[in-house]
Amino acid sequence: MPVGQGAAPVRTARFGFAFLGVLIIAVNLRVAFVTVGPLLAEISSDLELSSSMAGLLTGLPLISFALVSPIAPRISRRLGLDRALWLALLLLTCGALARSVPVIGAIWVGTALLGVGIAILNVLLPSLVKRDFPARISQVTGIYTAAQGAFSSAGAAVVVPIANSADSGWRLALGIWGGLALIAMAILVPRLRNRATTPTVGPESTVAHLSPWKSALGWQITVFMGLQSLAFFTLMAWLPSIEHEQGISQVSSGIHVSVFLFTGVVASLSAGALLHRSKDQRAVALGSSILALTAYIGLAAAPQLSLLWVVVGAMGCGSLIVIALSLFSLRTGNHVQAAELSGMAQSIGYGVAAAGPVVFGALHDFSGGWTVPLVATAGLMLVLCAMAVLAGRNRLIG
Repeated sequence: MPVGQGAAPVRTARFGFAFLGVLIIAVNLRVAFVTVGPLLAEISSDLELSSSMAGLLTGLPLISFALVSPIAPRISRRLGLDRALWLALLLLTCGALARSVPVIGAIWVGTALLGVGIAILNVLLPSLVKRDFPARISQVTGIYTAAQGAFSSAGAAVVVPIANSADSGWRLALGIWGGLALIAMAILVPRLRNRATTPTVGPESTVAHLSPWKSALGWQITVFMGLQSLAFFTLMAWLPSIEHEQGISQVSSGIHVSVFLFTGVVASLSAGALLHRSKDQRAVALGSSILALTAYIGLAAAPQLSLLWVVVGAMGCGSLIVIALSLFSLRTGNHVQAAELSGMAQSIGYGVAAAGPVVFGALHDFSGGWTVPLVATAGLMLVLCAMAVLAGRNRLIG
């Protein structure tokens, strides 16, 4: 047999196994989170949660994101990339199972653990792609992002039927997603034998640069990141409850969340193509922000047309996340500065996003309806529009 003839199938098998690992990790990043919204009314009734407490429950993972995201690279440097990913999946599994246990306070502990696990995975998955697929980063990233959105869409559509078909109700519907993390952990086990640590960031650059913390543009991008995250997570948390008061069933509302997520995948892919052809990002960022603004105004003024506003909001939110993540590289001069901006914007941004569902629920309790919180959030979307114009200008930080 010629030299190397048997190596090709081995390389193909390794590629396929590694690619499967990326996909199964990716689908864990959102589905366990977005499936809470369609069940939030039932969970709140069962646990006797106020609207503000229910908002805190949905915002708790975001608080974890804000606190843990900056330290995820350190965990990877200490344990190695594969071991850090495995640990994150373990936390996610424990969190998914714990929040479905009928023990007082378990849902809060489980939700926090789940948020920590997802936060670490969010930060480290791009490093895994860069290490295992250095020549195919954009293709693999695009595929796993689409798979993530599609699986989340399907999960949101089936979670209510699962809850309705089981005696344990919403607890089983939330707990089953721990199975996905277990599968991902099993796929990573063979890699844990490698004791070498794999830094997630490269060596520090010697090129002088301005810290984004001292830059007006850095803060504009950070506010943009926070408000676009708030727009997405507030809709995910409260859309089913808003629709419930319009007489829309839980099953239909779950399907609407599914439509939102699927439309967001298409919007993300479209935004990426538009950004590639644009000399700056102002038009795409402003247009996407206006769509998010329109969705909140529409839900306040004509909630009976909620499916229309779901599609409009999905188009806006799906585009905004791609723009926000792209700005980390487009507005910085080197990879060190880009990492600093990413850490700053994601930490503060997720903190802002975490407050969104909580304040939204509190405004509902205070006003007795959904109009006040929807109009207040629409006001924040006007700020997002202004940040889109400022952050979208073709310039660098320092």
